[in-house]
Amino acid sequence: MRNTKTAEPWIEQGLGPFGPAALKPYSRTRFATDGSALLKIYVGIDPEGRRQREVATVERAALWGISVPAVLATGNDEAESWTVFRTVDGSPCSVSTHSAIEEYIGHVVAVSGRLHRPIAGATPGSGWEARQASVASSHQFLLDQFSPRCRSLPWWAVLSEALQPIDSHPVVRLHGDLKPEHLLIDGERLHVVDWEASACGPAVLDYTDVVFHLVRDLLYGGMPPGRIPVDLLTRLPFSGPVLAWRLLLWLDRRRTRDIDLITAHDVYRLAAEEQAAASAYRSLAQSVALLRAAGVPR
Repeated sequence: MRNTKTAEPWIEQGLGPFGPAALKPYSRTRFATDGSALLKIYVGIDPEGRRQREVATVERAALWGISVPAVLATGNDEAESWTVFRTVDGSPCSVSTHSAIEEYIGHVVAVSGRLHRPIAGATPGSGWEARQASVASSHQFLLDQFSPRCRSLPWWAVLSEALQPIDSHPVVRLHGDLKPEHLLIDGERLHVVDWEASACGPAVLDYTDVVFHLVRDLLYGGMPPGRIPVDLLTRLPFSGPVLAWRLLLWLDRRRTRDIDLITAHDVYRLAAEEQAAASAYRSLAQSVALLRAAGVPR
């Protein structure tokens, strides 16, 4: 049996005790029993890379005046990578009403305005740190996030070709996961948490992630596709190919068989640039609703 010092290295730094773990697909989180801190243990995809990326990004974001949780301690051992953050006050953005969604999108735009500034000489990739230009293009950065099995599927060539126009977009700093639960409202103050998916790439990646998660979560929460607030979604920059990519990435990271539910025609329909943004968002809603009906878990 591993001793307590090895099993819980944050204890030697005077942190904790922490309560029961809340399980997420790629992390376990535990709040301190006095509410002062949050322990995050990274699991699944590249735990150590995500730990290093989040710590470095949080420190940079704070320098730019974005309210983020302070890092109290971080580290890794043979078993796990982890970070302890100071908790911040506030409640997650609500998306329960049309006005709440409008307010949430306003917060997204405000945060993005601080982040989405072109960076001279930057290359696409995970994190904000300087890197060798190992990824040749933004579209290749997106394709590289799929598991190898996707390259043999019928839609791969369609998506690859459709994504190439984003190579002309400026490369900016991205949060990577601007979900409602990652934007905490404390009176007039906005706190931004969970930076492990930070990256450099086209700004449309952040906006598309917002659209995808909002559509998916509203539909899985029981909202009919026809009631999705397309009028609000169209305020965010539109890219049909990136919408298709985000839907496919979600499926690729679910159960093995889920990705087989998408055909080349589905990808072509979602990625078609000649669509109006409203039509593209409705197509996304219809696709997610069909996947939900097919039993794909959120």
